[in-house]
Amino acid sequence: MKLERVTELVTPLVRDQGLEIYDIEQSGPTLRIRVTGPDGVPMGVIERITRSVSFALDEADLGSGSYILEVSSPGLERPLKRPEHFAGAVGEKITLKTVPGPEGRIRYRGVLRSVAESSVLVEDPDRGEVSVPYDQIDSARTVFEWGPKPKPGRSPRRKGSSRKAAR
Repeated sequence: MKLERVTELVTPLVRDQGLEIYDIEQSGPTLRIRVTGPDGVPMGVIERITRSVSFALDEADLGSGSYILEVSSPGLERPLKRPEHFAGAVGEKITLKTVPGPEGRIRYRGVLRSVAESSVLVEDPDRGEVSVPYDQIDSARTVFEWGPKPKPGRSPRRKGSSRKAAR
């Protein structure tokens, strides 16, 4: 299935729902379309997009045989593949893995400080600020961190609750 043709068919359908395409990829028989919007992506809209995209792809008969269609939001830990993805994640914590080089694969985990035309700047607590060229990035994604873990043996207190039970 040609992703350029899929993008041409899908873009107006996604925009009709007030969203934008974040990424389209194919892995084996699975076609993944990730969509994003300024206020998130409601499940009902995902369902409508899935139906309209499925119909449009079937009607276009792209000659690729059967496929599995997945339409979703990029998620809390969204993949960073294109410069605009990185630009949208400046100031966020990311993890980044380089392509194999003389030192092997290098993994960075830190705050994405800036993006330039040909590279990104990551502040890794162990390595300091590191500039990584786009062509050296194998994979990258944002990192979602949950709040602090409760201390062992204590259950989290609910707002407005009291330690003593009312008698």
